[in-house]
Amino acid sequence: MSKISEHIKSINDKNKKALSVFLTAGFPDKNNFVKLATSVLNAGADMLELGIPFSDPLADGPVIQQSSHIALNNGININTILRFVENIKANINKPIILMGYANPIMNYGIENFLVDAKNSGVDGLIVPDIPIEENNSFFKSDKNELDIILITTPTSSDERIKLIDENSKGFVYCVSVIGTTGIRKTFSKEIIDSLMKTYYLIKKNKMLVGFGISSPENIKEISPYSDGVIVGSAVIKKLISDDPSNYNETINFISELKSACTYHAG
Repeated sequence: MSKISEHIKSINDKNKKALSVFLTAGFPDKNNFVKLATSVLNAGADMLELGIPFSDPLADGPVIQQSSHIALNNGININTILRFVENIKANINKPIILMGYANPIMNYGIENFLVDAKNSGVDGLIVPDIPIEENNSFFKSDKNELDIILITTPTSSDERIKLIDENSKGFVYCVSVIGTTGIRKTFSKEIIDSLMKTYYLIKKNKMLVGFGISSPENIKEISPYSDGVIVGSAVIKKLISDDPSNYNETINFISELKSACTYHAG
């Protein structure tokens, strides 16, 4: 098992769901980002997903797009992000996953990126615009020691879900809804049924659900059909209006989300 999968298992073994929090790297403030990320982890996040800002983030909704635009204006690039990871890991050793599109990684150099990311302390990688058919050719470096986390969607066939499960490492990222990231008040029966089916089909990996999860109520609603959740847009939205001197609202929100991740087995 990888560090990420072992970490999720250890959380599940305590009758809790894993909470992964998405932050756009370098948002809202480049100079204060490491402190923010460390505070988020200390407040209850079990791991971090750091978004590599990109000018054309196809899978992201308007909230994360806005944060990506601000981060780019802040001068954030992959080198900056890898330094963030080193500094965060110096404070707390929970898994860190990078989420980035293929273009910035290719511009950096795929093999160099994989080596540098691992050396900085990155544990896993999500590249949403690389389909499973291109996964092996994109990550062809024999130096790749990162967990490559693959994505299922509500339109994935049963056979494709099984294939994704077989080839993913760390966990499987289950996208709950068709479309881009964003905030939802509740999940329809159709969405719940899709999560239930996917959860049943995934045997090798743990499954974390993302897209639309924005409240403790959401977490309780989908907990029976997942091993954990990924919360992004709701956290970014809090940061947009929060006090940058302490981010108290955001940190309290993380604590509330983590409290909702406790469940009663049986």
